[in-house]
Amino acid sequence: MLVGIDLGTTNSAVALWQDGAPQLVPNALGKELTPSAVSLAKGGQSWVGEAALDRMATHPADTVTSFKRMMGTASTVTLAGTNLTPEDLSAMVLRSLADDVEAATGERPTGAVITVPAYFNERQRRATRRAGEIAGLEVKRLINEPTAAALAFGLTDRGDREPFLVFDLGGGTFDVSIVEMFEGIVEVRASAGDNRLGGDDFDEALVKLVEPMLENRAALDTLPADRRRALLTLAAERTRRALSSAEAADFTLVADGTPLTARVTTEAFEEAAAPLVKRLRDPVIRALRDCHIDVRTLSDIVLVGGATRMPVVRKALTRMFGRFPNATVHPDHAVALGAAIQAGLLSGGDGLEEIRITDVAPFTLGVNTATRDAHGRFHDDIFAPIIERNTPVPVSRMERFFTLGDNQRTVVFAIYQGEARDVKKNVKLGELEVPVPARPAGEVAVDVRFTYDTSGLLEVDVAVPATGMTRNLVIVDEDDRRAAGDIAASRNRIEKLKVHPRDEAENVALLARAERAYEGFTGHVRDVIGQGLTEFQGALDKQDPRLIADAREGLCRLLDQIEANPPI
Repeated sequence: MLVGIDLGTTNSAVALWQDGAPQLVPNALGKELTPSAVSLAKGGQSWVGEAALDRMATHPADTVTSFKRMMGTASTVTLAGTNLTPEDLSAMVLRSLADDVEAATGERPTGAVITVPAYFNERQRRATRRAGEIAGLEVKRLINEPTAAALAFGLTDRGDREPFLVFDLGGGTFDVSIVEMFEGIVEVRASAGDNRLGGDDFDEALVKLVEPMLENRAALDTLPADRRRALLTLAAERTRRALSSAEAADFTLVADGTPLTARVTTEAFEEAAAPLVKRLRDPVIRALRDCHIDVRTLSDIVLVGGATRMPVVRKALTRMFGRFPNATVHPDHAVALGAAIQAGLLSGGDGLEEIRITDVAPFTLGVNTATRDAHGRFHDDIFAPIIERNTPVPVSRMERFFTLGDNQRTVVFAIYQGEARDVKKNVKLGELEVPVPARPAGEVAVDVRFTYDTSGLLEVDVAVPATGMTRNLVIVDEDDRRAAGDIAASRNRIEKLKVHPRDEAENVALLARAERAYEGFTGHVRDVIGQGLTEFQGALDKQDPRLIADAREGLCRLLDQIEANPPI
């Protein structure tokens, strides 16, 4: 079975092509979105999704979110004494999603189409592939998130479309793509973005705004730094969501029994978020400029990603484009649904034989060179583009270079991805060396051909016409050369951190919710919650499904009543 997965910074989702349409698969809690959160306990028990997110406030040192931002780096996270890479953490989320599909369909998925931000570089894309392999999934295709969203939008539209813009602002990344649809072809004309801009940054801006305003703020100073940060971040996310439908909202949290609160207005939040809103403009301009399209000729502005719900973002877009954006596609579901459509295309799903997708290279690909200035001095490490960004793929391009020194015996080409003139500011993907005949400088030509396909595979061919010597390299960056061994080791590591059995996930989530509520209140309310917890834990100990179901229903009802009408 082949599924489509939106592996998001804040939330993830899985969908499949079924009965002629893409369908989201709910998780064990009946929800279509699974928080991209992982939490571990000392004994090796692990939580993924909502249960892990519930532990953030109570066990911040053993819980992590937003690890998608670390993909493609050497960063690691230590949870309950266990070191985990971003790939390990992402694999745990992917495995949880696969469990959900198996529980819903009775069949375990073996392959996946996984979405990535359009502006993910090769290291980040390869890290995503590794995460899928660690989770036991064959990654059939990586598809850019705006492209997936455009597929979901196009399937509902079903007609030809003049160029439209997909504006994708998620929890941790921002992408913009210019897309055109005609005669069953979805063509991406240009992509741009910012991998360090998303809803998380708006939450941080809200924390900086509100923290000095909180009543009883001294209570925060008594908390460990990680717990203080977790409480503030969770409160900021709740407040940001509330401000999406109100002119003002209360920023509230409880620190060791002490309630803290501050009133935040939409106007104040918009002022605090102004620098972030300004950063949204540059990728839009770059994408339009790269494909030579005037903003006034765009047929639509399609919103994707949960962070686009913020009024501050929608107001900025209305001013930027001089029109209201299109919010008909579900911002949280579009990417997963589009991934399922791509999965359906790959597996020959009914009703999809007439849809084709073309994409573009998100970054410029090239080699390092040296150049001589007017005074005869050499300047090394200058980037020479071979495939420019936003070139339609698959593509093959060749450039000719010449030797720089007399009697030079070899030429070394380092392959880079990026936009900076100084190659040290770009991402190095690999290196290739070729022998050349010893002749005077500039007499020996070397041809370098880059071939880049839709799967992100880059093949480099270097040829010396004078000798017929050739060299070929399929790019594997330095971090990936030990990938095979790492995948096996990571699978063993993940095997020891099994996601809690899915038939018990509802119980795990409820326990975490009740524990959080217990810590959030004091006095009589805390006693009542504690009694409910004891009864539920006793039912779990007896392992009687009927007793557990009754106790679960009672504890849920109790928590719902308390949270709906919290005592002042």
